[in-house]
Amino acid sequence: MPSEGDENYLTTAEVARRLQVKPATVYAYVSRGLLTSVRARGRRGSLFPTADVERLAARSVEHSGVVERIESELTLLQNDNLYYRGHSAQSLATTATLPQVATLLWTGQLPTDSGGMSTEVRSAAGLFGFEREGVELARAAMDVVPAGARLTDRLRVAVAVLGAADPLRFDLSAASVTAAAGRLIGTLVAALPGRIVTRTTLGGKLWPKLTDAEPRPEILDAALILLADHGLAVSTVAARVAASARANLYAVISAGLGALDGQYHGAAPTLAYEFLDRAKHDPLQALSDQLRSGEPIPGFGHRIYQHRDPRADVLLELLGDHPIVSTIHAIAEHTPTFPNSDLAIAAVMHAYNFRPDAGDALFALARMIGWTAHALEEYAAPALRFRTLGIYTGQPT
Repeated sequence: MPSEGDENYLTTAEVARRLQVKPATVYAYVSRGLLTSVRARGRRGSLFPTADVERLAARSVEHSGVVERIESELTLLQNDNLYYRGHSAQSLATTATLPQVATLLWTGQLPTDSGGMSTEVRSAAGLFGFEREGVELARAAMDVVPAGARLTDRLRVAVAVLGAADPLRFDLSAASVTAAAGRLIGTLVAALPGRIVTRTTLGGKLWPKLTDAEPRPEILDAALILLADHGLAVSTVAARVAASARANLYAVISAGLGALDGQYHGAAPTLAYEFLDRAKHDPLQALSDQLRSGEPIPGFGHRIYQHRDPRADVLLELLGDHPIVSTIHAIAEHTPTFPNSDLAIAAVMHAYNFRPDAGDALFALARMIGWTAHALEEYAAPALRFRTLGIYTGQPT
C-alpha cells in the first residue's frame, strides 16, 4: 500500500488536474477500468499509478471532456455587463450598425470605414442582402407548414431548404461562411410573411413582418445586436457541437434552432409577453396571480446577472415614457428582482402591437449571428472534440 508522497502515484486532485476533468470523472474512469486506484497508507483517499494516468492522458484526445470547458474569444459576461470581443454590447447597440457588430463577432474587427480593412472584413460589412430566387424558395418552404405555425417553425423549415439548395455549403472557409450567414439571414427576413422593404437596415426590413405600426427600425436593430450572442447558452453549445463535426453552416443553424425551441430557452419571450399582457391591465393583480401559482415571474431575474440585465436597460430606455414601461416599473417595485431581456422584448411587442410569436423569431434571427461566430471558432479548432465520456448505468452484462 503506497504512501501519498510516493512519486509513482498521484492523488485524485492531481489526476483531475492532469486530465483536466472533475474528480468525479476520475472515479468514473476507475469504474470503466481505465484507471486503477489503490488506498493511500495512513489516510483516507485513493492514489493512482502515475504511469496509468499518463497513459490515459495520451489518449485524452478521444475523450477530452472539453464540453465542460470551452474557450472562446467572443462574449464576456462580467459584473452585470455584456461585452462582444471587449466592446460593450450596450454601447454597440446605440452607436454601431448591425453589420458592424456582426463583422466584429465574425472577424474580430469592428469596421469603421474601408481604409485598412481586410478583404474578409469588407466582404462581411456588406451583409444581409438577398436574391429573389432564394426568397421565393424560402417562401415556398415556409408555405408548407400549417397556417397556424409560428414564425420560428417557418424559419427552421426554410433554413433546411436553403441549405439543400446551396451547392457551396460545404465550403467552411471563413469568407464563405460569413457570406452564407449574411445571405441566409437577409433571405429569411425577406421571406417571412408580409411586405418586403429595401433600402433600410435589417431591423427596418424585419419591422413590417412583425407589425403594422409606424416603423422604428432602430429598436429592432438594437435588439438584434443585444441578442446576437450571450456566451454558451444551450443553443450555442448545440451549434458548436454540430460545427465540431464539421457540419455546414445551415446544419449548425438548424442545430441551434432545435435547442432554441425548448420551453426553457427560446420560448421565454413569449412567456414574458403573455404575463405582460395580463399585467398591463392590473400590474399588482397579475403579480399576485403569478406568485400564487408558485412559478417564477416571467421576464424577471437572470441566472447570470445579479442586479440588472444590461440588454433590458437599453431596450426599455428606447421605449421612453411609453405606458408599458410604467407597467414594468410598477411590478418591479414589488419584487426583489429586475427586468430581463425577455421582458424588454415583450414590452417592445406590446408597445408596437407585434404579432404574439414575434419575440421568439426575433431571438432566433439575432442568435444566428452569434451561432455563426461560434461555428467559425469551432471550424478553426480540432474536429470532433466534443466526444465526451459516457458512464453506463444500465443492467450489468
